[in-house]
Amino acid sequence: MVHKSALLASLFVFTTTLATAQTAPPPPAWQQGRKADMADSRLAPHAGKLTATPASDIPVQNLKLPAGFKAEIWSSGTPGGRAMAAGESGKVYIGTRGIGRVYEITDNGKERTSRVVVDKLNQPAVAYHNGSLYVMAIDKVLRYDGIDKNPNVQPVDLTAKFNLPPEQHHNWKYIRFGPDNKLYVPFGAPCNICTLPTPEYAQLRRYDADGSNMEVIATGIRNTQGFDWHPVTKELWFTDHGRDWMGDDTPEDELNRITKTGLNFGFPYCHANAIADPDIKKDKPCDGVTLPVRTMGAHAANMGLHFYTGKMFPAEYKNAMLIARKGSWNRTKKSGYDVVMVQTDANGENAKVNPFITGFLDEKTEAFSGRPTYMMQMADGSLLLSDEQLGAIYRISYAKP
Repeated sequence: MVHKSALLASLFVFTTTLATAQTAPPPPAWQQGRKADMADSRLAPHAGKLTATPASDIPVQNLKLPAGFKAEIWSSGTPGGRAMAAGESGKVYIGTRGIGRVYEITDNGKERTSRVVVDKLNQPAVAYHNGSLYVMAIDKVLRYDGIDKNPNVQPVDLTAKFNLPPEQHHNWKYIRFGPDNKLYVPFGAPCNICTLPTPEYAQLRRYDADGSNMEVIATGIRNTQGFDWHPVTKELWFTDHGRDWMGDDTPEDELNRITKTGLNFGFPYCHANAIADPDIKKDKPCDGVTLPVRTMGAHAANMGLHFYTGKMFPAEYKNAMLIARKGSWNRTKKSGYDVVMVQTDANGENAKVNPFITGFLDEKTEAFSGRPTYMMQMADGSLLLSDEQLGAIYRISYAKP
């Protein structure tokens, strides 16, 4: 015979367990796709530093570049700064992800000062076109006309015209105006790996500047955070992040090019050099998929891509790609945390990758000081490089040794 108090105790345990199961929060998005046998993994995204880092605390002296190149701190005090855009007067606008802010940096010839243009947006990116600053967040599009001369200008809200899908994961933005004067916008996968809930994700679109005439130019793109157009062929090249939780060395990030509209780059069924996804399956998953020109390292977080067109750097840099790799988290031994130079043959093939800037990562301790993200070329041919972790921008210059 079961004692009444024991029965009540068992019932309490059962109902408490059931209530806990029903109210337990879902796992964070970055854990999606992690297998049960990885449940004790200590791998997790690195927290961003969202407070200003004094210039004296930025170890620019640790950066290593080829002979003749120099890295110096151009500006600091803009936490979370990522992609940059320049106005006509030389002011630099920079978006952020985690901090939700857009900065304006002014150079008076002796020093750089910054102010906040807009705050509390959802992961805003920036582009500058025909006298206007465009700010695009996950759920908002703002245009600041004439802001280069009038810092107090009120924005025009273009959100309704762009028809933005709502899911947040991998939907953070990197935006650019192309040679055709259209605004190119990625819409990343709303997951680490999944069948897309609707076809409006994992794609790259372009719009007229006012948000009209939207076109989908490519699909199967998991998470591109950088693209640029070849100075001669005008073909669009882009980086793409591979999925997590498939091991330390697979799948690799991708370097892709778009030779025509309508190409499919594989997500979610096919990754990197024709690797079938083990979780999201279909027959012949890589049939019809455009494979990368080059893979760029597993989990290295390839970000900004810039074709160098200036005259300051040596001749071999002309029309070569410079790619910032922010650095891994889903890997036992860290990778990335650098900038590389990529050169191809005349047909855009046989890509060769060489180090350009290292020193953000201590190879012995695996501690990282910074995370390089985006580049912007200056009128004199020097290059600005943003460091999201330290809120710094470095100027990269060259003088013949």
